[in-house]
Amino acid sequence: MPAFYPPAARALQDEFDSRRLADRLEQMIVHQAFTPGDAEFIQRQRHFFLATVDAAGQPQCSFKGGDPGFVRVTGERELLFPCYDGNGMFLSTGNVAATGKAGLLFCDFEAGKRLRVNGTATLLRGDPRQREFPGAFLLVRVEAEAIFGNCPRYLPRYALVEASPYVPRAGCVPPEPEWKSRPGLAEVLPRARG
Repeated sequence: MPAFYPPAARALQDEFDSRRLADRLEQMIVHQAFTPGDAEFIQRQRHFFLATVDAAGQPQCSFKGGDPGFVRVTGERELLFPCYDGNGMFLSTGNVAATGKAGLLFCDFEAGKRLRVNGTATLLRGDPRQREFPGAFLLVRVEAEAIFGNCPRYLPRYALVEASPYVPRAGCVPPEPEWKSRPGLAEVLPRARG
């Protein structure tokens, strides 16, 4: 596995005299296997932020949301999350297909806690576990390489006002988002999967 801190991070640590702190934090908080507390925290989240990079090094960051449990820790170093109907651009999943590199940032704005998961991602088609995720047309599997909590001091505190009505749920069909009926888009929507 490559060094946790790349050379550019090391240069900044040296410039700002934080190498000792960075090394201690790596020793104390970075781990490669999910703890029971990590799994519980991840599986109660309604969203996370997904960072990916394409083959040319161009980044993407996207918001992924669902009901608690839509991200599941399924092994010592494995988690799964579903791909739901979106805008059809496939920027993040295209990057996963191209490079496999992914960073996930889970933020609990109510409790004031953050957790990062960096690893190698793959797209799963036709995996039997897909049936466990209503509305999923793909699954993304992430093999964790580094898992670590992150200082939450700058996290604002929010309370959930309403869960998204668009999240796929067993036994119900979510409403179509308004943007899909806009002129110029309705006629180019993908055919229904089924």
